Amino acid sequence: MSRALPLEGLTVVDLGQIYNGPYCTFMLAMAGARVIKIEAKGGEHLRRRSVVGGAALPFAMLNSNKTFATLNLKSERGRELLKTMVQRADVVVENFAPGAMDRLGLGYEALSQVNPRLVYGAGSGYGRSGPNRNYPAMDLTVQAMAGIMSVTGFPDRPPVKAGPAMCDFFGGTHLYAGIMTALFERERTGLGRLVEVSMQEAVYASLSSNLGLHYGSGGTAPSRTGNRHGGLAEAPYNVYPTTDGHIAIICVGESHWKSLLKAMGREDLLSDARFADLKLRVEHIDEIDELVGGFTALHPKQALFDLLMQHRVPCAPVRNLDEVVNDVHMHERGALQWVDHPMYGRVCLMQSALRFEGSAPLALQPSGELGRDNQEVYGQWLGLSDAELQQLMDEEII
Repeated sequence: MSRALPLEGLTVVDLGQIYNGPYCTFMLAMAGARVIKIEAKGGEHLRRRSVVGGAALPFAMLNSNKTFATLNLKSERGRELLKTMVQRADVVVENFAPGAMDRLGLGYEALSQVNPRLVYGAGSGYGRSGPNRNYPAMDLTVQAMAGIMSVTGFPDRPPVKAGPAMCDFFGGTHLYAGIMTALFERERTGLGRLVEVSMQEAVYASLSSNLGLHYGSGGTAPSRTGNRHGGLAEAPYNVYPTTDGHIAIICVGESHWKSLLKAMGREDLLSDARFADLKLRVEHIDEIDELVGGFTALHPKQALFDLLMQHRVPCAPVRNLDEVVNDVHMHERGALQWVDHPMYGRVCLMQSALRFEGSAPLALQPSGELGRDNQEVYGQWLGLSDAELQQLMDEEII
């Protein structure tokens, strides 16, 4: 028997922009919530990037299954309309700079007076308190401040940023978790609350291996370890050359090490005192990498991957983005889908990574034009007349 998705019947007012807030509300939408995306007349920042070639794709990826409305929050009437929405909503999500919504008279204190059951999710770079609260925060700057860049790259080269926008998306994922926790509490108490997530705090735990190396060495070990384990606590653990690319290999237990040697035809090394246990292998990490890399360099990466899979050695070929976008496994699971987008043409869009047993994933509804659903939001949902809607448009409030 098919079940409804967990958040059906929930209404979210989405004031998010770029990656952080929109990813949180994308997950809410794909879990069944009605998400009403509110944008200024010029559109949110990520939509504006659509004039630069493929930069439109992120907006399409993060804004499926949402309703699109425009609203000028700098006008008194616009602020009144948002409060009317909040009266009927369950959640508000925003990731403006701390204090921006308060200056408009639309912060949590004001909106909770309108709706005491409101869960207000606020994402920011450094949080709503503390000496750094007002620092401008984008993924790059938070990666720098949070130490991500200092541990990314090779020890003899300058620090680099992580390829993905990990601070934005870690922050958005934590914001989703905080909102869901507050909604659970509301079921018991009837009261909403403010939930805030700092991007810097959201990524700190991901430094655990690197911090282990830092503390264990008394701060003397290099912070950047290249493709080796961030804590230099595993060997083999690296990206190794093949005849046509690279393959990532990690052995986290003795059985993996033994299986790798068997696949390599080097079971004689089981009796080598240098490699008798993990501690010794780490101490001889250069020899390990030379040994494994010398073997992998003789084989094509797919054939080598197939061989190592037969021996249950944890590994994966290093694939490019085109290979990932066309991943047969992801498409078969429905995690990726080709969609004819009304604005951007044929694009590959993602489903939510959350799966709910007994409920079919929502069909992807592509993101729409700026203000596409103004009539639905202001006319059908808020009950304004056609004349009132026309007046709002004439006064550039929507």
